Amino acid sequence: MELCKLLQLPVFHGAFIVAGKQGISREVQTVNMMDAPDIIHFLKENDLLITTAFHFKEDIDSLLSLILEMEKQGCSALGIKTKRFLDKIPEAAVSLANELQFPLIELPVQTSLGDIVNQSLSYILDVRTNELDQAMQTHQQFTNDVISGQGIEKIVKRLSTLIDYPVVLLNHQLRPLQKQAKQKSIIDRLEELLTKGYSFHLPKTTMSSFSMLSETRESISLFPIYTHKSQSSFLAVLGFIPLSDRSTILTVEQATNVIAFELMKENALNQHSRRVRNEYFSNFINRTFSSNDEIISRGREFGLQNDKRYICVAADISDQDKTVPTIQYQSKQELIYETIESEIRPFEQPVHIFTMDQSYILLFELVGTWKNIEETVLSLLKTIQSKVYTYYREHISFGISNYAEQLIQVPVSYKEAKDALYYGNMSGKIQFIEIYQPKEVPEILRMVPIDQLKKFYTDTFQAFANEPKKDHQDLLQTLSVYLETHCQLSETAKRLYIHRNTVIYRLEKCEEIIGRSIKEPDETLRLRLAFRIKTLLQGST
Repeated sequence: MELCKLLQLPVFHGAFIVAGKQGISREVQTVNMMDAPDIIHFLKENDLLITTAFHFKEDIDSLLSLILEMEKQGCSALGIKTKRFLDKIPEAAVSLANELQFPLIELPVQTSLGDIVNQSLSYILDVRTNELDQAMQTHQQFTNDVISGQGIEKIVKRLSTLIDYPVVLLNHQLRPLQKQAKQKSIIDRLEELLTKGYSFHLPKTTMSSFSMLSETRESISLFPIYTHKSQSSFLAVLGFIPLSDRSTILTVEQATNVIAFELMKENALNQHSRRVRNEYFSNFINRTFSSNDEIISRGREFGLQNDKRYICVAADISDQDKTVPTIQYQSKQELIYETIESEIRPFEQPVHIFTMDQSYILLFELVGTWKNIEETVLSLLKTIQSKVYTYYREHISFGISNYAEQLIQVPVSYKEAKDALYYGNMSGKIQFIEIYQPKEVPEILRMVPIDQLKKFYTDTFQAFANEPKKDHQDLLQTLSVYLETHCQLSETAKRLYIHRNTVIYRLEKCEEIIGRSIKEPDETLRLRLAFRIKTLLQGST
């Protein structure tokens, strides 16, 4: 109840504000009548105190001290009945009240203080009763909407109509949870600030209001929606709601209570649906289904069509803290999942999300060719990386597969995406996007520790090292060229400018030294790898 509205009661007829008119909109929750000099110890915030000032008639300093203390405690105003013990309110008190913008009211002598207290409290109680009655009716309306299956969207629309302000449901990241009929510029600016790394430190209160630093100075009032999750969602009222507007605040609070239960119900359903989807994908990748027909049939339940082409993208969080408690870890994993899900939702083509082995898996349906959407997909993945780091300070990396011609080929694409992640991690990258490329032999060998490569090379040609002779170099060169020419004697002789019989002689000497036939497939492969390793080791020194 604002002080200015309370003073309009008939019982205040003849009263007027002699100082502190700037505080006329202060909130009044109760009215108190002073009958003791130490009344300040019994006053509370938003109290209106009325008095005859009997104890201050010869002690003006005590009156000034009372005004100061009432201002410190957040009291509403001080009403003094004059023409009895004080002929008029002292100038010093008027001056101090004006300085503090603390309302000082002169009450008429003919009005009983008891009447003022009784009628004021009765009026405040009636207003509170009406507000609570209205809140109960509003709560019932919202509950009926939920029971009838109309959902959260209907509640938001009804609330917007009731309070005459646009209302938007936001998640914990202050992003819209529902599609908007028209874009809200202030919500867009909020998301832009969050994406750039700005943080909103909102107090643990029932409502927070602030204005944007723009030319229009648009205001927004946020009401937290508390559920089982560690981070709350918000009802955003696009406008400023003063704390004195109890009716509007109560109406919004009823909506937040009903929406909280509806969000918990939706979350439970989403969790079940997610588990079923992930179970299908895990069985699909691990090839536990009995036939392709079963894969295709069950895939249709999740919007997967066998005649579509798919790109598989696997995502992992880099260097996760292993000491984090399990519940906290799972909570963050879920929040990251929801962030990815909210980013892919408006994508131009269908994207299916799963989780498997602590990885997030995205299946992009291809309508045209990969090149048509490559730039858009990469931009989307970079946006996800940016937001995951901004919101959670975690680095997320992506591995992208080649496309699968049909749904049943997705397991191959999944392995390619995971391999791309592996290669990116092996190269020491952080927060990367790696597109799968078939690896050449030198690239694969570089992934093997250098000590293991040296040991393999040494073990293969140990016999040559044990008996070093000047012609061993010619023997090894002949053996290398022979293997590179796919064991063609004539081609080997041609490249080395020697006779064919010389080639045969040298190869026989090699077999004699090695102690194994160089025509055996396993030995041929071993020797070729050893020569490749030799080139790699020479290049790294």
